[in-house]
Amino acid sequence: MNSDAVGTGQPKENAFPPVAELNYEAARDELVEIVKILEHGQMPLDESLRFWERGEALARRCEEHLDGARNRVEAILRSGDADAPAEGAPDSE
Repeated sequence: MNSDAVGTGQPKENAFPPVAELNYEAARDELVEIVKILEHGQMPLDESLRFWERGEALARRCEEHLDGARNRVEAILRSGDADAPAEGAPDSE
């Protein structure tokens, strides 16, 4: 079984999309739901482990998205983008 999916994909089986295909918001939202499910503690151990593994994969995916965003911001700051406010400039709010 692929560690990115829970279920077999059969009718009436709860199958999740591959983690690698999820954007940040979808991965984060699913991770929040998995945490809620696991906190309830009402499922068999094997099923709990599958959800925990999926949650770990989702957390890694979120970190990948956040690392990418951080790298983009740092690259913009290093480039001295003319549209960026000057360091120490007052906020326009």
